Amino acid sequence: MFALIIELISMLDLQSQSLAINFGIFAVAAIFVWFAGTKLSKYVDLFADRTGLGKAFAGALLLGGATSLPELATTLTASYSGAAELAGNNLLGGVVMQVAVLALIDAFVLRGRPLTLFSPQSSLIMVGVMLIALIALASAAVSSGELFSIAGVGVWPILLFAAYVSSLWVIYRYEGDPRWEPRGEIAQPPESARDIKDAHQDQYRDVSTRGLVGYFAVASSIVLTGGYFVAVSGEVIAEQTGVGQSFVGATLVALVTSLPELSTTYSAVRFGAYSMAAANILGTNSLEIALFLPAELAYREGNLFDALQPSAAFLAALGIVVTSLYLWGILERRDKTVFGMGVDSFAVLATYLAGLAVFYTI
Repeated sequence: MFALIIELISMLDLQSQSLAINFGIFAVAAIFVWFAGTKLSKYVDLFADRTGLGKAFAGALLLGGATSLPELATTLTASYSGAAELAGNNLLGGVVMQVAVLALIDAFVLRGRPLTLFSPQSSLIMVGVMLIALIALASAAVSSGELFSIAGVGVWPILLFAAYVSSLWVIYRYEGDPRWEPRGEIAQPPESARDIKDAHQDQYRDVSTRGLVGYFAVASSIVLTGGYFVAVSGEVIAEQTGVGQSFVGATLVALVTSLPELSTTYSAVRFGAYSMAAANILGTNSLEIALFLPAELAYREGNLFDALQPSAAFLAALGIVVTSLYLWGILERRDKTVFGMGVDSFAVLATYLAGLAVFYTI
């Protein structure tokens, strides 16, 4: 099916199409990605309930993996076509963009109550710590360039992928034996998200666990297909507008490939799966760093990290800062807001917008 889609794209010859048509393809693909993404969080939450899989681990692994499919599609497509900056900045820019997604959810869904107030699981702290370590390694890779290759594959992408797999093991082991326990009461938000969750439970009560897996696979396929359309149209838009691969990769493509995270996080928060919502974002970001390995395998013009500009390291540093701000919020769990959102979310949005302005200038 995916090969058929690639053949269809080649027949369309997006390079010869107008900017308006390419924006139209981009928008339609984004709609499909959003629609499928809203379903994924429901399926994963129900699957976690039925199997006893931890919510944070399920969010980081299953939901994070499924919502990373557009990033996988855009990364492989851009790398294979030689657009190394678009691929690399999409991954690192996506890390920053998706933490900003949590802030937007906080601002517009849980108005008046910080999201981190309802996300007290100690495993989220571990997910965040592992993510910061992965981003730091990616920043080191951008700064140093590729050290050496093994059978034509750089050692940095291999190391990043191995570190990601190791982090999953640490998170899974830690979730069953938390060492840090939060203090204070956890209040239910005003809109009584638990009632919405119960309604979802009733909706899928007659669906078997195998059926849920099937629904999950179909929704994931739609997300992957939409992500591929976003990749190819986004690359053409970058060329047609003259904005450049680096900025388009870090903004426009990163924004649309973050739609699954936005839709799944929005859905998860609405029906009360707060820890899963946060773990989805943090887990997706960890997988973003691991995707440098498939990007390296698809890139045919050398080593990917040698082709990235030093400005990519700035995106990585920005990702560390915004992740640290949310870990601070989870640890303190302050019931204080600024403009209807948590103080941590406000700090994330301000940092993201300021960082984006700096990135554009460099």
